[in-house]
Amino acid sequence: MGVAASSAAALLLPAVLATAVDRDLSGTTGQGLLPLATVLGALTAAETLAQYAGPRATAEATARLRAALVRHIMAVGPHPARRTATGDLAARLTASAGEAGLSTQAAVYAVAQLAMAAGSVLALALLAPELAAAFLVTAPAGWLLLRRHLRRTVTRGEGYQRAQAAVAARLLDALAGHRTIAAAGTVDREIERVLRPVPELGRHGRALWDSQRRVAWSTGLLAPATQITVIAVAGHELSTGTLGAGGLVAALGYATLGLGGFGAAQSLLDLARARAGHQRVREVLAVPPQPPGLRALPPGPGRVELRGITVHTPGGTVLDGLDLVLPARRCVALVGRSGSGTSLLAAVAGGLMAPDRGTVLLDGTPLDEISPAALRAAVSYAFCDPELTGPTVLDALRAAADPLPETRVRAAARAAQADGFIRRLPDGYRTPLAEAPLSGGQRQRLGLARALARDSRLLVLDDATSSLDSATEAAVLRALDDSYGDRTRLVVTRRTATAARADLVAWLHEGHVEAVAPHHELWEVPAYRALFRGTDD
Repeated sequence: MGVAASSAAALLLPAVLATAVDRDLSGTTGQGLLPLATVLGALTAAETLAQYAGPRATAEATARLRAALVRHIMAVGPHPARRTATGDLAARLTASAGEAGLSTQAAVYAVAQLAMAAGSVLALALLAPELAAAFLVTAPAGWLLLRRHLRRTVTRGEGYQRAQAAVAARLLDALAGHRTIAAAGTVDREIERVLRPVPELGRHGRALWDSQRRVAWSTGLLAPATQITVIAVAGHELSTGTLGAGGLVAALGYATLGLGGFGAAQSLLDLARARAGHQRVREVLAVPPQPPGLRALPPGPGRVELRGITVHTPGGTVLDGLDLVLPARRCVALVGRSGSGTSLLAAVAGGLMAPDRGTVLLDGTPLDEISPAALRAAVSYAFCDPELTGPTVLDALRAAADPLPETRVRAAARAAQADGFIRRLPDGYRTPLAEAPLSGGQRQRLGLARALARDSRLLVLDDATSSLDSATEAAVLRALDDSYGDRTRLVVTRRTATAARADLVAWLHEGHVEAVAPHHELWEVPAYRALFRGTDD
């Protein structure tokens, strides 16, 4: 609305100014000042409103797109046909949605600038047809040039955003596995891998900059050429008496406004970038959500069966026809070299990720047939770097679909060796989470306590004790055996002591389970011993 009012006021201004000039020259000084002041005031107010409304509209459009993306991503579920790399999703949520959010403001400004240019040409034609003809001599060349560069901008914009997403995806993967990378001594290789898409990113970025530079350079030449042509014709009309002094002023004003059509080039370039962003957002929104399972999970001891599990990633096949059984109420340690897919398998076993092929059964029921609420109640996770949410430490530990009794939470905190340091916080369990100074090991213990507090039949610990010292880890593992031994436990680990405490060890190698046996039996195999070399504290 502010842009439309600003355009209307701008189109009125040359006519009102011409009238004021004619009246002043005719001896009626001052009579044209009031209309001129009114139009100037309206123009100023409209421009002020437009400057406020434009960024706000962009921010609101971006927020709506991001909210829609988040809701859709959460509804899509973990199935492979609907799975996108975390870094790629992050890039779409930030960069692509931000670019797409420009569309409303860019479209409004482009339409307003083009309408103002068309109105200016019409006004020039009403003053003298020759003026409109003079303006239109060079304008078509400018628009043909602009159209060519707009197509290039859309193509390069999509390529730039895809390369940007590739860097983000690789970086997030590297950050998630930084401990493993450091332990394996592959930091330089990971840096090279993360930065591999950068040359492509630079190529698309330079092409975008070059396209904008060429548009600015071309319009920068065409605009003065058009203006000079109109001024020359207007001067001729003035000399022949066809045009008065006020008409000359109006012609100069409308020629200037008409050149604003060239200013639409930047808005159209923004619109082209927004189109590229919309395309990447639509790719996610176009994926239909996976219908949730509806079955209730029957009672059972927590036996997990993985049959023919295959998982592909952009880097290749990580799990290839894998079979594994987790006996009920037993602890199985999952070990393997960096990149062998231990964390991936842990995610598949608990339903956080669906395999490309294969079936996972919990007490005989396929995971994808279980209702989400029943599945999340049956499986609890603790991670290497847990995300803690909630106003207070107690709220972070009680995080669950159904509020957990405080007595159960405190018991879980004692088992996870977290109760002692929690009590030493300024307000104990009710200390605001944002004010609790937590080390990496303390965060892990809180994550463990949160998982233990839930009454689940399957407990998955994904490298969840890696930041604990040996004594604390031993105390946690004893508590797991003593107080939570009725749960099936899958423990991803790279520590000898943790594997030794487990009932069984599942050894992953090149997408398959190499062996399942007690740790002391596998220790006789040199290749197995090599897995732990340099990884123990």
